[in-house]
Amino acid sequence: MAKIHAACAAVLTCVCASWAFAQDAPQAQPPVLRAAAATATPPAAEDAPAPKSAAPVRTIPLILPKGTPIQIALDKEVRVKNAGQPVHGKVIEAVYAFDRVVIPVGTEVKGRITTLEDISGAKRTLAAMDANFTPDHKAVLEFEELVLADGTHMTVHTTVTPGTGQVVEFVEAKEAKGVKDQAAHKVEQAKQQAKQTWNDAKKQITEPGLMHRFARFIYSQLPFHPHYLDAGALYSAELQEPLDFGSIPLTEKIAATIGRRPAIGSVVHARLLSPLDSATAKAGDPIEAVLSKPLFEGDDLILPTGSTLKGAVLQASPASKPHHNGQLRIVFHQLQPPEGLEQRVNAVPVGVAAARAQHVELDSEGGAEATSPKTRYIDTTLAVGLAASSALSFGDTPASAGDGNPTNRALGGAGGFKLVGIVVGTFVHSQPLGMAMGAVGASRSIYRNFLRRGNELVFPKNTAMDISVGGKPAPPGPCSVPAADADSAQVGEAMACNLRLFRIP
Repeated sequence: MAKIHAACAAVLTCVCASWAFAQDAPQAQPPVLRAAAATATPPAAEDAPAPKSAAPVRTIPLILPKGTPIQIALDKEVRVKNAGQPVHGKVIEAVYAFDRVVIPVGTEVKGRITTLEDISGAKRTLAAMDANFTPDHKAVLEFEELVLADGTHMTVHTTVTPGTGQVVEFVEAKEAKGVKDQAAHKVEQAKQQAKQTWNDAKKQITEPGLMHRFARFIYSQLPFHPHYLDAGALYSAELQEPLDFGSIPLTEKIAATIGRRPAIGSVVHARLLSPLDSATAKAGDPIEAVLSKPLFEGDDLILPTGSTLKGAVLQASPASKPHHNGQLRIVFHQLQPPEGLEQRVNAVPVGVAAARAQHVELDSEGGAEATSPKTRYIDTTLAVGLAASSALSFGDTPASAGDGNPTNRALGGAGGFKLVGIVVGTFVHSQPLGMAMGAVGASRSIYRNFLRRGNELVFPKNTAMDISVGGKPAPPGPCSVPAADADSAQVGEAMACNLRLFRIP
């Protein structure tokens, strides 16, 4: 009996131990349940917040769109021979994409002469009357390759803007009288900085010296002379295809400051999209410009490249007789960053890059005028003097008594028909002929410099301008832009209102 009881106790003990072990061990699950358990959230993590997914990084593309102009100056003179002839220049103004330089100043540019335009019969006739039998053909250029500082070669397709290809100078607006506050001082500093930037960029170009220019002048007086493209001639080459320079991240700092109203006294660098000509412009004509350089305040980006300015012509006066030159007065009243909110401003140009031959003057209130060079007085005085000298007779010899002095005849011919006149006056023994040629030269000089129609003021498309945008905003109503058919009183009232408001406080 004792053995039976011992065996039962042992069996019972084993059963109890097996039951206790089964309670502590993990329960086996079917395969489907195990898979579900593996993906289920543990009980301890049910109340914990789900991990956040990383926010997508916003980027800003650095793309130069089609139509972006590149300012290129020939770095040496080119003697024009035929179409297809290569030309070489350098970028004279940095090109920006959004807020950074992508094509720096000094970048080499290669191109070629694509076409030499024909000369009309009327132009040939007028040139021949002035003893010029080889008038200059207009050369059409195309720039095809950029060579960056690191040696990278970029193929580009460009079209040169009409009206460019001249030697250009930077003209500052005259300082406003009686305005000496801090904002005016800031504008003056911006003008000086722009002037210095322009001068530094021009150092990329080696312009010919005085003796070389004098030799070129002598050559140009010959009846048959070569045609040159001047070193320093500035061409605005528009891209015909976009250029991609990658992208940059849009930071919170940029997003927070971009589009903010510029501080009083701020000056932006822009390109004129609307070509202007005093011969055709009318008061009320709309105009538009685009920022070609970003505006910063300290390290804060306020306006990126591509921001637009819209305005109008306030006054336009075409050239007239006797020798009254063309005038323009413009103002900008809307400023809009790319995809940003439009701001009302009252902005005027305080600096402009203009053809040296126009002798442009710019006032502090958006007015520009083509002026006549002071050399016209010297030119006319010289022509009259040569005409007078041709009538003089020196000596008592029979040869000189009837025909006049050969030197004086030559001087009269020089006044009328340049070197051809000198030769004719020297070898043709006729004092009346020398006097006639001198009189023709004097008359033409007086007419050209004082009596004929003056010079028109022309700003081609992509003309560079520094524009003060930090004044009082332009209000609606009385200062709105006059209509194209407005009378002179309405135009005068609108212009006076705009100019009265543009007083930087």
